[in-house]
Amino acid sequence: MKTLKQLLEERPRTPLAVSPDDTIFSALELMAKHDIGAVLVMRDGRLAGIFSERDYARKVILSGKSSKETQVREIMTEKVLYALPEQTTDQAMALMTEKRIRHLPVLDAAQRVIGVVSIGDLVKETISEQAFLIKQLEQYIAS
Repeated sequence: MKTLKQLLEERPRTPLAVSPDDTIFSALELMAKHDIGAVLVMRDGRLAGIFSERDYARKVILSGKSSKETQVREIMTEKVLYALPEQTTDQAMALMTEKRIRHLPVLDAAQRVIGVVSIGDLVKETISEQAFLIKQLEQYIAS
């Protein structure tokens, strides 16, 4: 079973981020351009929050706010759950399932963002691990 650090090293990507002062519209444009469901909200190089499609649907659309006039700070999720690099993919998936979230920042001991994992990343990794285990069992049975 892989740690989140190992998973992030295999799929290196710089996490996309916006500022709390950016508009919701510009955050949505960034998300659409990169086909992702959430972006980190960074202030002075530190994690200040996360903005997701769910935040948009529940806090902008249903409130009748304008995405071109509303700043990310007004609707972002400020209390961000995160994982540590040494946690396993299974531990991260359990946390995400329990808390019903789809994106999980990974922070190092100094609270710096080293990456983000999505539920899709974790499902793909789980399927890959299971396929490897099945192949090993088939080879064992065949020998």
